[in-house]
Amino acid sequence: MSDETLPDLDPVIHAQARLRVVSALSQLGECDSIAFPRLQEILRMTAGNLSVHLRKLEDAGYVEVTKTHRGRTPATLVRLTRRGRLAFEEYVTALRSLLPGEEK
Repeated sequence: MSDETLPDLDPVIHAQARLRVVSALSQLGECDSIAFPRLQEILRMTAGNLSVHLRKLEDAGYVEVTKTHRGRTPATLVRLTRRGRLAFEEYVTALRSLLPGEEK
């Protein structure tokens, strides 16, 4: 495979922490969201670190962060947008094309 045929990997998703975030969110249903503390627990990330990466993903239009209330308790919900889901699928396809023995 020459350099000219290598696919580009989305730099927003390619960072390890953001790849973990998008991968976890991709497991949810298309319209489903997850509470920030639960996502933090699953990914074993600090709140600050997760917030920074979510902001980059949100700026790219890949995730939607909604601040709401459950009763009187503030809640932050995170979901993968349609654009984010498509970007992740394209990322996975590009990554697979780089692996030996995978169909191009």
